Amino acid sequence: MKSSFGSYRSPKTIALVGKYHSLEIAESLRGLAEYLHERGITVFIERETSEQIGRQVDLARWVTCGFNDIGAHADLAIVLGGDGTMLNAARRLARYRVPLVGVNQGRLGFMTDISRQDMLTCMDDLLDGRFTPETRMLLAAEVIREGKEVAANLALNDVVVDKGAIGRMIEFELFIEGEFIYNLRSDGLIVSTPTGSTAYSMSAGGPILHPTLTGIALVPLCPHALSNRPIIVNDSAEIELRVVQADDPRVHFDGQVTLDLAKDDCVRLRRSEYAIRFLHPPGYSYFAMLRQKLQWSERPKGP
Repeated sequence: MKSSFGSYRSPKTIALVGKYHSLEIAESLRGLAEYLHERGITVFIERETSEQIGRQVDLARWVTCGFNDIGAHADLAIVLGGDGTMLNAARRLARYRVPLVGVNQGRLGFMTDISRQDMLTCMDDLLDGRFTPETRMLLAAEVIREGKEVAANLALNDVVVDKGAIGRMIEFELFIEGEFIYNLRSDGLIVSTPTGSTAYSMSAGGPILHPTLTGIALVPLCPHALSNRPIIVNDSAEIELRVVQADDPRVHFDGQVTLDLAKDDCVRLRRSEYAIRFLHPPGYSYFAMLRQKLQWSERPKGP
């Protein structure tokens, strides 16, 4: 396991991770693999990506391996897809501290900076070490039942505790650093990192947090009491949700992994010891990305 990120240097081994079931991504991934190989880079293809995309294009010449081997041997990973593909790769590779580069093959793509059209033209800057590193925090969550941990996971965007498929509200108690904060009756609560503040949290009326901030947003989903507003706490705080009453409570990690909860279960959250390092192309601006993705108005032009 890599003990720290260290400085960003020109990579020698690159892993490619792609969204499945897309011929467009399959062709992009093969083209990128060929380009990197011609530049003298050792290329790995993530195993599930190879199994799915390999049905559409020939990837037999490339080394196929799982996330554990990628974490042990790759200098960085390039993710082709949307934010969902990036979230999955981030959770799987966080413990190995492998930097991630995103090529947007989806819709909004808040975490995938490079457009498919610019993919190959950006590679020279990447290989020559001219991308800019940025570190993002993750949440670590554990589910406690009758005093024992029954599940644990990481989240780059958010951890959501909600009422599940039943139409009735969930009721739970919120504690921060062991202090009782409030009893909430609502559809649920989003616990979001700054990275996740432009995802589900934003849709629920939560604030947008710059990714360099060290904070965690708590955003109620349709609270019964309108005085329950989003709050931001320090990223060093330990957060605990105790289920008081619910018919079908669930906890979701990045909207991709779901676990069933039971009455009296506790979900404990804190900042993870692991972090993710994104590599951004030259000229990247977080606010420029927001203007484009959220269709904010451009600055007025002078006369």
